[in-house]
Amino acid sequence: MGFADVARELLLVAPADFVAERTARQRAVRKDDRALATAIGGLRKPAPAAWVIDLLAHEGALDEAVDLGPAIRQAQADADPTVIRKLRRQRAGVVDALTQAGADLASDAGHPVTPAVLDQVRATIEAAMADPHAGAAVRSGLLVRALESAGFDDVDLDGALADPDAVPDAWSGSGAAPIPITEGRRAAETTRAPRKPDRKPERKPGHKPERKPDREPDREPDREPEPARDSSRETDPAAERRAAREAETAARTDSRDADAALDAAEDALATAEARRTDLERQLADATAEVTRLGHARDDAETTSDRAREILAAAQQHRREVGR
Repeated sequence: MGFADVARELLLVAPADFVAERTARQRAVRKDDRALATAIGGLRKPAPAAWVIDLLAHEGALDEAVDLGPAIRQAQADADPTVIRKLRRQRAGVVDALTQAGADLASDAGHPVTPAVLDQVRATIEAAMADPHAGAAVRSGLLVRALESAGFDDVDLDGALADPDAVPDAWSGSGAAPIPITEGRRAAETTRAPRKPDRKPERKPGHKPERKPDREPDREPDREPEPARDSSRETDPAAERRAAREAETAARTDSRDADAALDAAEDALATAEARRTDLERQLADATAEVTRLGHARDDAETTSDRAREILAAAQQHRREVGR
């Protein structure tokens, strides 16, 4: 089996059992294939939402949702409101049904998930419908983190797959491409009317401004009105999306670091528990050996006492005969 096949199997394991199962698989192949063992050891534990998505992918339940994506994108491109409404209703029904199916699969596996996790499952399915690259990713059964669609941008798949090389369609894409971000920006800009700067109040010829009383020295007389702010800079969607992506990237990095630390701690715990089991087994064996040796000592002591008694009787008999 290749790494992708092993990863697909491991990603179906309930999160609570993932580290122990990964360690067992790694040890099983280490002797014959050290490279594969190293790859297995580096496999990240999936986020709960990604685990649910992988369960759905294993059942082949995501095909309808992903196949519906091109029709929705085409309707959006054609700007057909009737078709868009119809497809949106269909999309909502598919997403709801799949989210419930994922919740049922998680419960059947003995690891029910929270409403917050199901929200991430829903967002991941919607991202798969919005972007063909994301659709290929969720179908692969190799997802390790949840996905999210952000407007006109491509879905961020960085670090989302256990084995990116095994899912080329996640990078080359298939079907209709997402709407280019430049078109999205142009459409947003055409809907914004530029604001005119505030006009200064007109002054009559010969008019002099009133002198402010001395008791208010902190107020400046005849202050020129401040120029109007450039609202386009404050509401620039491209800048807002860029800032949101940067914040999301930073948060994802922190999350990955935390996941790596968690995995390392779980590995150390699994190793310690295995060592403890070995020590407990050794202790049990040693205790049984001590008990056995104690019984043997008691038997030998009884035999020795009996032999002494027989010897003493023989010596007494000899003395009596010699008189």
